[in-house]
Amino acid sequence: MRKRLTVALAGNPNSGKSSLFNHLTGLNQHTGNFPGVTVEKHMGTTRMPDGSTAQIIDLPGIYSLYPRSLDERIVSEVLLNHRSPDCPDVVVVIADATNLKRGLLLLTQIMDVGLPTLLALNMMDLAARAGISYDIQLLRKRLNIPVVPINARTGNGVDELKQTLLRELNPAEQPVFRIYDEAQAAVNELRQKLGVDNDYEAYQFLEQPHGLQFLSAHDRQVVEEVRQRHHIFPGKFHGAETISRYSFIQNLLDEATLKPADEGWKKYSYRLDKVLTHKYWGILIFMAVLFLIFQSIFSWASIPMDLIDGWFAALSNYLSHTLPQGPAASLLTEGVIPGVGGIVIFVPQIAILFAFISILEESGYMARVVFMMDKVMRRFGLNGRSVVPLMSGVACAIPAILSTRMIDNWKERTITILVTPLMSCSARIPVFTILIALIVPQQTLFGFFNLQGLMLMGLYLLGFAAALVSAWVISKLIKVKERSYLLMELPTYRLPKWSNVGYTIVDKTKAFVWEAGKIIMAISIVLWVLASYGPGDKLENARDYVLQDAANLRLTEQGLEDRIAAYKLEHSYAGIIGKAMEPVIKPLGYDWKIGIALLTSFAAREVFVGTMATIYSIGSTDDQASIKSRMQEEINPETGGPRFTFAVGLSLLLFYTFAMQCMSTLAVVYRETKSWKWPVIQLAYMSVLAYASALVAFQVLS
Repeated sequence: MRKRLTVALAGNPNSGKSSLFNHLTGLNQHTGNFPGVTVEKHMGTTRMPDGSTAQIIDLPGIYSLYPRSLDERIVSEVLLNHRSPDCPDVVVVIADATNLKRGLLLLTQIMDVGLPTLLALNMMDLAARAGISYDIQLLRKRLNIPVVPINARTGNGVDELKQTLLRELNPAEQPVFRIYDEAQAAVNELRQKLGVDNDYEAYQFLEQPHGLQFLSAHDRQVVEEVRQRHHIFPGKFHGAETISRYSFIQNLLDEATLKPADEGWKKYSYRLDKVLTHKYWGILIFMAVLFLIFQSIFSWASIPMDLIDGWFAALSNYLSHTLPQGPAASLLTEGVIPGVGGIVIFVPQIAILFAFISILEESGYMARVVFMMDKVMRRFGLNGRSVVPLMSGVACAIPAILSTRMIDNWKERTITILVTPLMSCSARIPVFTILIALIVPQQTLFGFFNLQGLMLMGLYLLGFAAALVSAWVISKLIKVKERSYLLMELPTYRLPKWSNVGYTIVDKTKAFVWEAGKIIMAISIVLWVLASYGPGDKLENARDYVLQDAANLRLTEQGLEDRIAAYKLEHSYAGIIGKAMEPVIKPLGYDWKIGIALLTSFAAREVFVGTMATIYSIGSTDDQASIKSRMQEEINPETGGPRFTFAVGLSLLLFYTFAMQCMSTLAVVYRETKSWKWPVIQLAYMSVLAYASALVAFQVLS
């Protein structure tokens, strides 16, 4: 039986590689990680003309086999490690037909590595619009590999591509780049000692031995000995190799290009860029786009989020009245279901956010944003690519931190990871809303600007400003002289392909649910245990203790149940921890009850409101107005006045603006940096910033 074909899609960023992947696999795709690293690989299956299925792997975009970013390094390792099970049977290199010269550099390298290769000439519609035409037969003859013109957006040429893949494809017979005589002896020695069957593969071991992590310690030692013996240092021939390859590519294109591009075919893109990338108007337009995105995230997502919240609450309530009373039922209704609900409730916002991001990327506008913001961001130790994670952080820090993989500079990527949680995520909205309602009157300024709305916008701007200032400080502390340059070609503006947008929404949302969900659910269960159990018999006999203390009070049945719930929480392990925290948080104006809310909301910020509802004995009400009224009635026993004064409310708002979002964010930071050093530093500096700002606000205003 024939082994299932494994096909890797490789190509430059913006070459249409993901469009081809989506067209081939549809919804038969999933996301996984390469072994031992957090870099994602998108995999799927496609049905071939003979009825068999082929596995398709969509590799991250890469310009050459000399990597700069983590994504590029992993792709290089996949293509250079021929003994790995991840090594593909065939590599389809997707090249932009309107800029073929750029894509042919990667193609010639992959051909020389010794892998069966096929060139897919994509965007043939744009090439036709530009007036470009190629001699396809000559390209096939000179490259000695199959060349298939396609349009990945419409599917034109994909059937021919599949038919070609069914043929027995072999590596190119003649290499494009011939190893220099100075390196040939070292290459021969490596091939003999390591069993490498390809000159260029062994040559790459000499050029970048420290970047190829799949080499064993013994193999790296052998490479090091060979390098020293033959006086070869890493990257010695890189520049000369690139010049040699581009010389071949230019000669090839001179022969194969029947008609070059017409001048001015991008005139409409140029006209748009004069406005959209203008140093003043461009920034204002981008801010308007951000405003539209944020308004849409909050307004469009509110209805489905309320429905999801209601469904899970109804399910929990139904099961609590249906299942036999006991720890298992309590864990399910108070731990597992709320935990799952806390994950799923974010799906609408995540879906809307990635819908917008996908539209911006598909249209070509996101590349302009990166270009525009690069100069601004560099002043703070970041670069233009940091804009995307910071934007994503407004919805959730977890996918935002994952998106920092596009930043090739280690220092800038690390700084972006460390400051992204300062962007106020959607989980902070319930906290901000209830606290603002407590301390800011429902009034308008100049008859137009809502004071509560202005306070909310101010908190978001404050978080963004704190992210930039923190990035500047961290950039001064990390003593790395590595410098980065933003080199990118702005793609032509195009209408989004809506199926690609749909695939992106499904893929990113699914990844969020599974990646973040496992962590959040585990934390929810742990917090349930802390809040449901305590030392001694006070939880078991809570009703008796409450009845004894409330003997002279006229309580309704629901009022009694609320007091019992609050008593249990106070004497649970979570309550004990809250009491222990009180001396530390008292200077901020908080008591042990607020301390419990601070503790539980470390799992997810929106837990604050639910915790306060239980603490203040309002379990019978679940509308926000009732929560607000009961919190307004809370008395500070030391002053005799209200607990939630303007000073306390502003202190809490500042604390939640600057404090670490949740434990799952720390877990993702650990996975991305592969060290506990950076999550600990992140937690420490954000906690100090949150505590100090809250302390100053309370002490000055009280």
